[in-house]
Amino acid sequence: MRRNSPKGIGLAIVGAGRVGLFRGAVAARHPAVEWIGLAEIDPEKGRRVGAEIGADFVTTDHRELLRRPEVTAVIVATDEHLHVDPVMAALERELPMLIEKPLATHLGDSARVLREIEASGVDAVVGYTQRFRRRWLAAKEKVRTGALGDVTMVTSRAFMNRLVAIDNYRRSNAPETISPMVISGTHALDIVMWYLEAKTPVEVYARSVDKVLGPDWRGIDGTAGMIMMSDGSIYHLNISWALPVTWPGAVYSLEVGIVGTTGVLTIDDTHRDIVLAVSAPQEEGYLPDKTRLVDFMGSYPPGDMALGELRGPMRTETESWLNRIALDLPTQHATAAEAHNRLMLTKALDLSAKLKRPVKLPLEVEGEREMMREAAMA
Repeated sequence: MRRNSPKGIGLAIVGAGRVGLFRGAVAARHPAVEWIGLAEIDPEKGRRVGAEIGADFVTTDHRELLRRPEVTAVIVATDEHLHVDPVMAALERELPMLIEKPLATHLGDSARVLREIEASGVDAVVGYTQRFRRRWLAAKEKVRTGALGDVTMVTSRAFMNRLVAIDNYRRSNAPETISPMVISGTHALDIVMWYLEAKTPVEVYARSVDKVLGPDWRGIDGTAGMIMMSDGSIYHLNISWALPVTWPGAVYSLEVGIVGTTGVLTIDDTHRDIVLAVSAPQEEGYLPDKTRLVDFMGSYPPGDMALGELRGPMRTETESWLNRIALDLPTQHATAAEAHNRLMLTKALDLSAKLKRPVKLPLEVEGEREMMREAAMA
C-alpha cells in the first residue's frame, strides 16, 4: 500500500447537538485536524460545546463559519430538516462534507442537493453509521463474496422506544415530514440495500398505524412494507417507534434475516445480551426518562461513552472520514446518491401506506406531489 502524507484539516462543524458534540470530540483528538470551527444557532449551546471540543472559532451563522479561510472540510450535523442550507453553502466553496442523514426531509430538496453535489464533483458522503459496525461489515462480506448465493428474500424488524419519536417530533416544525421510516427505518433499509446493491427496486407496498403518536404529535407509530426487486427478490421490512417508554431498549433493536439460493444469514442486533437493571435511572438514550430502570445496553446507535470518550461506530465512522480527507483513503461511507435513494424508498413506502396501494419506483418528485394530492383528497 502506498503511504500518503496526511493533509492538515480545517474542520467546520455545523450544529452543536449530540452528533456535533460527538464528532467534534473525535475530531479534536485526530492528528490531522489543525483547526475546528463551530456554528450553532443557540449561542449558549455553541459556547458550551465549543469549549468542550476546543473549537478555535464559534458563531451562530454557518455562512460566516464556511467563509473562513481555515475551513477545508465540513460536517453538517444540524437537525434533519435543516441540512439543505449549510450543504449548499459548503458546495459554493467545493468543500468535502460528511452530512448526517438524510440529505433533506423533502424529496425535491434531496434531489436538488444531489444534483448540485454531482455537478460540483465534491466528495460528499452521508452518515449511515451502522456501516461501521463489525457485525454488519461481516454480513456484508458474506453477501458480497457469494456465500449465500443469489439473495432471494430479506426481512428486517426494528423496534424503537417512543422516546426517540417524541424527541424528533419536538424538534421538527413540520411533523408531516417526520416518519419512522424516513428518520429511523432508513438505517436498516440502508444496510439491506447496501447488501443488495446489485439489485434494482421496482415497487413498494406498505401500511402504517398511528394510534399512539397520532393524537398528540400528528405522527406515525409504525410502518410495515415490502420492496420488490426487478429480478423477483423481496425485501420485507417493518419498524415501530411507538414502543412504551419502559421498553428496555432505549433506542434501537433490530433483527435481520437474509435468505439466498445456497445459504441463509441471521443477525440479532436487539442488544439483549447485556441487560442493566438499577435502582436509580442511568439516563440512557436520546431523551432520558427517570421512570426507566432496565436497559438493553448498546442500543444507542452512535456508541457508548466510556472513560470520558465516545466508543463505537460513530467514532469509527468519524475517524474513517477524517482519514479519507487527510490521506485520500477509500471508505464504506454512503454516497449522496445512495442517501437520496434511501430517502426516495422511505418516502415511497410512506406514500404507499397513505394511498393503501403499491407505488412504482423510482418515485420522482413530480410523481410524489401528484400522489400526495391524491392522498390528501382521499
